[in-house]
Amino acid sequence: MSTTRFLTGITTTGTPHLGNFVGSIRPSVAASLTPDVQSFYFLADYHALIKCEDPARIQRSTLEIAASWLAAGLNPEKVTFYRQSDIPEIPELTWLLTCVTGKGVLNRAHAYKASVDKNTAAGREQDDGVTAGLFMYPVLMGADILMFKAHKVPVGRDQIQHIEMARDMAASFNHLYGEHFVLPEAAIDDHVATLPGLDGRKMSKSYDNTIPLFSSRDQLKKLIGGILTDSRAPGEPKDTEGSALFQIYQAFATPEETEALRKAYADGIAWGDAKNTLFERVDQVIAPMRAQYEELIHNPARIEQTLLAGAERARALATPFIRELRAAVGLRSLAQTTAAAKPAKAAKAALPSFKQYREADGKFYFKLVDADGRLLLQSTGFDAPKEAGQAIARLQKEPGAQQALAPHLSPVDGVADADVAAALQALAEAAAAAA
Repeated sequence: MSTTRFLTGITTTGTPHLGNFVGSIRPSVAASLTPDVQSFYFLADYHALIKCEDPARIQRSTLEIAASWLAAGLNPEKVTFYRQSDIPEIPELTWLLTCVTGKGVLNRAHAYKASVDKNTAAGREQDDGVTAGLFMYPVLMGADILMFKAHKVPVGRDQIQHIEMARDMAASFNHLYGEHFVLPEAAIDDHVATLPGLDGRKMSKSYDNTIPLFSSRDQLKKLIGGILTDSRAPGEPKDTEGSALFQIYQAFATPEETEALRKAYADGIAWGDAKNTLFERVDQVIAPMRAQYEELIHNPARIEQTLLAGAERARALATPFIRELRAAVGLRSLAQTTAAAKPAKAAKAALPSFKQYREADGKFYFKLVDADGRLLLQSTGFDAPKEAGQAIARLQKEPGAQQALAPHLSPVDGVADADVAAALQALAEAAAAAA
């Protein structure tokens, strides 16, 4: 069975809280144990520089977040766990990708557009306060993903655009220099848990309503005691719907324990008793990890060695790959002959190729062009890039797929079915020869 590569970036600003644990750390650690999956987890400290100019905070957050993930069970022997800034090949790849990425693509990045909209609404020049780092960070993110040929990148729906942009960069580079990059796919979990904070809103550092993941036992009790509740007295039935206490408890308890608390709500449990029940349950989960966290946080050299060991494993892949990419774009020794490269390039140029892209209507399309760029085959729109990719794969591998996929293909004037069939046959033969 083939191995699938998953890659997860971890922001290194702020102190992890219970919401981070439930929504990201816990499911990611569990996913890292999946058979036939090769997992990469990196601390995105280059990204942190875009929004934080406090060096001490950058360093402290990196330490706290690394310690948090390790204490929560991430096993650096089973995954590649590294610090982004320890991989010099990543900024080099960022530049290579910058040279094939259109400015118009970056103009559409959500974070940049949000800054422009904010400035426009305030009557300021649209790029006021916008650094080149903010504008270019989608390319850095693309380099993070493409460097390790990740197949899947777990993201929320608000992050899908970054994966699409990474795919566009990879496709542009591949088109110019040959097939080097894997086109990644977003792995979206629509059931990602979110926790309410102390005030009932989503737990977020932006709202200053968080419960730090590794609060001391006394601090945890105090913070849970401050969770907002209504004025219903002991003995009065209470609603679980909309109750921050109940929602947090549910994220840490078994189904049986959750049902017991639901019954206690109906029976009129006092808010103080409910908060104490929540405190004890959360502390039961966190206490063993807290002890490990404290041990790690007071031994930063151990974390440093873990990250450097992870970087060594990551660079074992990155170093030869960036060497391959440098050669592909022409950054080669002047003593190296180019004669051997010319036939390979010519052979590649003789083949037709598929181009996959997204239009303004939000749908995904592909086309088949011959070696001279003449359009042979054009698809209709697909709702997801995966569907378009699957159709391309069928056309390349399955005899008769052109007829089966006819509803998804638009006729091209002046192109006969025999021309398309010949192009697909040429691709199939080339793939067989390379296998």
